Amino acid sequence: MSTPVVESPKIFSPELVAAQPYLIEQDWAAYTSEQHSIWTELVTRRMPQLEQHACSAYLEGFEQIGLQVDQLPQLARVSARLQPRTGWNSTPVSGFLPSDAFFEMLAARKFPTTTWIRSRDAMEYTPEPDIFHDVFGHVPMHAHPVFADFLEHYGKVCASLKSAEALERMGRLFWFTVEFGVIHEAGKIKVYGSGLISSHGECTHVVERGAGLEIREFNLDQVLHTVVDVSKMQPVLYAIESFDQIYEAAKEAESRLT
Repeated sequence: MSTPVVESPKIFSPELVAAQPYLIEQDWAAYTSEQHSIWTELVTRRMPQLEQHACSAYLEGFEQIGLQVDQLPQLARVSARLQPRTGWNSTPVSGFLPSDAFFEMLAARKFPTTTWIRSRDAMEYTPEPDIFHDVFGHVPMHAHPVFADFLEHYGKVCASLKSAEALERMGRLFWFTVEFGVIHEAGKIKVYGSGLISSHGECTHVVERGAGLEIREFNLDQVLHTVVDVSKMQPVLYAIESFDQIYEAAKEAESRLT
């Protein structure tokens, strides 16, 4: 790899308290050629399907943040392109975060991003998010101004909630938008949720209308009351008309749950 490495500054964010112990630096130079190869295979497998079935905001974001097919992303480079657009950055963390740290980071427009890459024997699925899921799946959407505002507001709402039941309901909103969101676009159903973007199987289940799949029109009441089962293909998804719709939904959920 001949690409010069952009060093991340020493990680310290005064606005973060709960998340501070989990902040790390990405050692991009330590990635092996095998790890870069795994990234390349993952991206090249997903892009043909996404070029047809991902929403325009995702595809535009992919280009805007400068993701490359042939090498793992440098988070400092990604953030340098993303932050001037929407104020978000891709902040490296050590792994899975507790909920208070996660919401605190979203509220600060800092997306917690793992730096490890799955092994070759886990190409299809990994139970914990890796850099492919986090950056390829999530971060391009952060270049969209309305989605960026929605995600920050979601983090602020959840950071203020004390009720476990209210947090669970808000978690369903996250699941059916950020993770498994679909949108009406140009007369078709397009995907934007990271769980669909990063998973060939899940996305194929949607675009081929797999057995048992029901795509409903987005309805906040239904979303907040739909129990999530992470162990199987999603039987129900909720299609939005625009990203303004989920931003408004987050505000409405806040008025109900706080």
